[in-house]
Amino acid sequence: MARLQARLAEFAAARDWGQYHTPKNLAAALSVEASELVEIFQWLTPEESAGVMECPESARRVEDEVADVLSYLLQFCEVLGIDVLKALAAKIERNEKRFPVPGTGHSMK
Repeated sequence: MARLQARLAEFAAARDWGQYHTPKNLAAALSVEASELVEIFQWLTPEESAGVMECPESARRVEDEVADVLSYLLQFCEVLGIDVLKALAAKIERNEKRFPVPGTGHSMK
């Protein structure tokens, strides 16, 4: 993950894009790319959406948008100094406590 973030940072630096890579702009770009991913599925039935990767053209589009979303997320985390994997692990832990397995006797808080 760190190598990918470094590669993205080098790519942006070589093009003097750092001035545009503010947290606000990266969050907006991330939102736009996530919307482009949603757009692929917008009018599909549940069955069609489950089979989207079977068509090479739609599979390529999905993969491209997933890459764009991840790219902006990694750049966002880099700019703010967030360890994305550590943040994810912490969130999973909180969710495990917040949403216990049914029947374990733990209440949700």
